[in-house]
Amino acid sequence: MAVIVGLVSQKGGVGKSTLARALAAVVAHAGLKVRVADLDPQQHTTVQWERMRGENRVAPALDVRGFSTVAQAFAGMEDDELLIIDAPARAGRRTLDIAKTADLIVQPTSGSIDDLRPAILFFHDLVQADVPNERLVFALSRTLTAAEEDAARSYIAKAGYKVLAGAIPERAAYRDAHNRGQAVTEAKGRAQGSVEQLIEALFDKVHALMLAKSRDAKTVPRTHERK
Repeated sequence: MAVIVGLVSQKGGVGKSTLARALAAVVAHAGLKVRVADLDPQQHTTVQWERMRGENRVAPALDVRGFSTVAQAFAGMEDDELLIIDAPARAGRRTLDIAKTADLIVQPTSGSIDDLRPAILFFHDLVQADVPNERLVFALSRTLTAAEEDAARSYIAKAGYKVLAGAIPERAAYRDAHNRGQAVTEAKGRAQGSVEQLIEALFDKVHALMLAKSRDAKTVPRTHERK
């Protein structure tokens, strides 16, 4: 069966699409099947990003598709495929449908209390809607300092949720990379230790889910290629 990872957020601009693109690129570099479903019909920013990737001949090519409904995104999934859902910001029926179906729900957040507080409340709402806590995980994004990152981890832990190791700091180089159709993991001048730690932690979770669902574990690489 396919593995489904939902990238969700209560607020926009917290790094959801950034993380979806990075995970897709790393999984594709590892030679695994991956598809990204962009569920923001008003903007489809990830679809536009993939077009820039093609125009700039960035390899490997990625399968990114725009959908208007969750059912459309889930249709036609292949058994050995990873489906990454880049959900629109803010909670709603669509987000709840994604959360109840996905094998892993990842919510990026910055270290700002203005972002952390609604993010925690969002996960509380999902748990109250019978989404298992063990499927929920935070990823730190757009961080500015190590102290801010440490404080955010403490805040999340006190709320009863897990947070991935590493973070995606705020960098102009990442915006430039996105403008060329690259992921942050493919950007020049990236903060390699922090970014790669985060993506590797996320990849490890995805890899474990793929192994659990795979009929033949030997077909799934145990490590990803670092690009």
